[in-house]
Amino acid sequence: MNLKSFFGRGQEKVLGLDISSWGIKLVGLSGTLGRPVLELLASTRLPSGYIVGGHVVKLDHVAEAIRFTLHEHRVSARKVAMALPSSAVIIKKTMVDADLSPRDRQAQVEEEARQFIPFPLEELSLDYCIVGKNQHRTDMVDVLIAAARRDRVQELQDLAEMAELDASVVEVQSHALWMATKRLAERYVPDQANPVVLLLKVGAARTLMQITVGDTMVYDREQAVGGDQLTQRIAEQYGIPMDTAEIKKVTSVMADDLAPSLLDPYISSTVHVLERGMQFVSSSTPINKIDHIFLSGGGALVPGLTDALGKALQRPCTLMNPFEAMGLAPRMRNERSLHAAPLFVGACGLALRGLV
Repeated sequence: MNLKSFFGRGQEKVLGLDISSWGIKLVGLSGTLGRPVLELLASTRLPSGYIVGGHVVKLDHVAEAIRFTLHEHRVSARKVAMALPSSAVIIKKTMVDADLSPRDRQAQVEEEARQFIPFPLEELSLDYCIVGKNQHRTDMVDVLIAAARRDRVQELQDLAEMAELDASVVEVQSHALWMATKRLAERYVPDQANPVVLLLKVGAARTLMQITVGDTMVYDREQAVGGDQLTQRIAEQYGIPMDTAEIKKVTSVMADDLAPSLLDPYISSTVHVLERGMQFVSSSTPINKIDHIFLSGGGALVPGLTDALGKALQRPCTLMNPFEAMGLAPRMRNERSLHAAPLFVGACGLALRGLV
């Protein structure tokens, strides 16, 4: 398919293109992974029903929206990094002999994949990367295998081609989010070898809970709570369309006039669901302490949610700005979209992947 690795080896610099039920988010970075510079920040809201369950239902309309966004911001770059939802990718860590040739290693990885993937390999796009030496067996190396159905990968490729783009990197959404989070974890939890970090990405209908210990992702699950609950209430309260209500929700200047009767129930229900999620984490994993919480997504921009979560979970909680400590290109210094930076965590992670 002429697509680069799920793990992004050796690719050229590319734009991060994040597509979700919320809409299109585009981030362009230059510089290096250690010193990135924000060059482009753009977004376009998509109507309800264009993206359903991670599937692009209306390819033509979404491709047109992407072309419009690129044209509006005078973007000439054609290579993009895109992500498959974590639910569409099977990921497994295993180990293989350390002294195998690349061809023999590929064959062993495919044989391992046959054991745990419930589909014929001919129907899959399969990739792997070497994580490092196995801690218990010096003659083996740990390998992370990722597999997705070819039709899901083809869907992204078709969308990119219709938008006159080249999908040069196909990533797993959870890994793109981790790329963006890792930068900030190193700043907020300094001088700690393996900090335990919780990322909460409050989407339209669901909230992702992702826990990493150092460079290792140990938990990645969704909870049934999202920002659309509040958007719907705002639309009903003010008699405005959902799109206008969404803008009112995520624009901090306008959100100041939202009544506590609207905000408090949303904050309370969100905190309650995420508290229950953390109780499940504590009972089902060895994790018993979080060093820092990062809050992202459109539903995270609600005033008071960050403080309420930090208080409930009794850990430092930060509304995530993925562009923190980045350089800003001249045209970005007065960019209005920066106020909604938590919306762009996924697109930022994809753009960072292009700097690897």
